[in-house]
Amino acid sequence: MYDIKKVRADFPILSREVYGKSLVYLDNAATTQKPLMVLDAMRDEYLNVNANVHRGVHYLSQQATDLHEAAREKVRGFINARKIEEIVFTRGTTEAINLVAQSFCESQMEEGDEVIVTEMEHHSNIVSWQLQAMKRGILVKHVPITDDGMLCLDQLESLITKQTRIISVAHVSNVLGTVNPVEEIIRIAHEYGIPVLVDGAQSAPHFKVDVQAMDCDFFAFSGHKMYGPTGIGVLYGKEKWLEKLPPYQGGGEMIDKVTWKKTTFERLPFKFEAGTPDYVATHGLAKAIEYIDFIGFDAIQQHEKELTRYCMEQLQTIDGMRIYGPVDYSQKDAVVSFNVGDIHHLDMGTLLDRLGIAVRTGHHCAQPLMDRLGISGTVRASFALYNTKEEIDTLVAGIRRVAQMF
Repeated sequence: MYDIKKVRADFPILSREVYGKSLVYLDNAATTQKPLMVLDAMRDEYLNVNANVHRGVHYLSQQATDLHEAAREKVRGFINARKIEEIVFTRGTTEAINLVAQSFCESQMEEGDEVIVTEMEHHSNIVSWQLQAMKRGILVKHVPITDDGMLCLDQLESLITKQTRIISVAHVSNVLGTVNPVEEIIRIAHEYGIPVLVDGAQSAPHFKVDVQAMDCDFFAFSGHKMYGPTGIGVLYGKEKWLEKLPPYQGGGEMIDKVTWKKTTFERLPFKFEAGTPDYVATHGLAKAIEYIDFIGFDAIQQHEKELTRYCMEQLQTIDGMRIYGPVDYSQKDAVVSFNVGDIHHLDMGTLLDRLGIAVRTGHHCAQPLMDRLGISGTVRASFALYNTKEEIDTLVAGIRRVAQMF
């Protein structure tokens, strides 16, 4: 049984009030709240284990190193990577994508080569490649979407040329909630010998990811979107690709030997982890994964699917409601973006906030997608394992109240 009361009790922030109203937190696609077991574990490490990892011979350093590397193994199992050497800790999805963009373009691409993304990408999977385009003269192309927010997969192969070197695609749209057919994209790409990077920021928190079954070449996700701490993320890369790519940054930890003539680099994954890692955050991420595993992805996905269905059904009863993305809730994942009549999304979000309802407004770091939809932004409600139908009822009532004001 999914005991929502017990789940919510693990997140004390959910019981607080905002403007004298009970908090309704529906901004989970931006960041999730953290359960006590994550916060307690991080506090305990700072109080009792704090020491820099890998380099120390003393007891605390070795204990901290053990926790840090145990977290790497926890992540490996979480996404079913083949080896721990394929798990690189980063500051988040954005840094992971930037790492691949910079290192891949430096070693695998030349002027005139191409990268293919999609029209629904987050800025981190657009700008990272555009920066390389400005430096190296590569071309960034995109797969278009349909009016209801689905990928025009039939156009992918027509975009592939002899100059296409990599495809980078969101697993789930942070605006539309669209779950993209990444397995089919990867199959097509691999027929042409093209590697694929999957942005898993919006998928890893919501359903089971198996990178071996998916056969992606790279996969990136963030800890703070899956009940873990901020400032920690993961880049998975197939060993054969990580071996080919040069380091992203230079400094301590990632070196084998440094002389005035030459530097050689550490083995995987450490050659991509320059400087002191956030070893307390990696421990927090491991605890967040344990929390997800304890509840179980089947239960989480069923709960969030039901919330998505219920939200879409209730929103559609409101006059002037426009919901963006797939109309079939089974093709969406825990995100509903909308506008109501001529009410500006910022006005709607600001007035909902005064009712204690936290939603996201704006372009959601997806301005090319907004241009495609012909709008400046949306209101976005996004769900997590601790949200309830009663909170959706509060959202719907709030929207009706705001709409009456206009």
